[in-house]
Amino acid sequence: MSDAELQEEEREVLSSIYDGDTAFKQLTPTTFQYKFGEDNDMKSFLLEISWGPTYPSEKPSINMNTFYNKHIVQEVKDNVMKYVEAEAEQWLGSAMTYTLFQCIQEHYVELISAQPESVDLNTQASQLKITEEKQQVEETTKKQKKEHLSKAQKRRQWNKADGKGERPRGWDWVDIVKHLSQTGPKQEQES
Repeated sequence: MSDAELQEEEREVLSSIYDGDTAFKQLTPTTFQYKFGEDNDMKSFLLEISWGPTYPSEKPSINMNTFYNKHIVQEVKDNVMKYVEAEAEQWLGSAMTYTLFQCIQEHYVELISAQPESVDLNTQASQLKITEEKQQVEETTKKQKKEHLSKAQKRRQWNKADGKGERPRGWDWVDIVKHLSQTGPKQEQES
């Protein structure tokens, strides 16, 4: 069987196995997610598996960097990734998505043991602020290329606006009022 046929067969098997399971989600024909743990639990996480074009001959890509996993510490993410990668290595050439999800389910307690009961979100937020500030400092230190104008171009810009770069109030109505005052009101012709 070709890889495409094996993928189609596994897709059908997964949809029949996980029919009605709210923890399982198929995002695309080749991307699947499974949520381990209870909702709103600090130890629950989402594992995403994506098949490449030559899956199952090659390992699927594993993703733990989803928004749902923002509370999971990096150490736990790394442990889960290593475990799934090692399992996937054993199952090359055969359908492995269900097997990978089940292995995580069986070893869930061990894999999540390094996750604290509560993560200090203020600490994470302060770390994010620090990295954002560093990025802003780096951006400001980079020299910005200035636009070079000729004297005539600068003069035209200065004449269009006052010293602050703003146009005088009513600048667009002056010509219309002048035109209307010269032409006068429209006279109706009587026949």
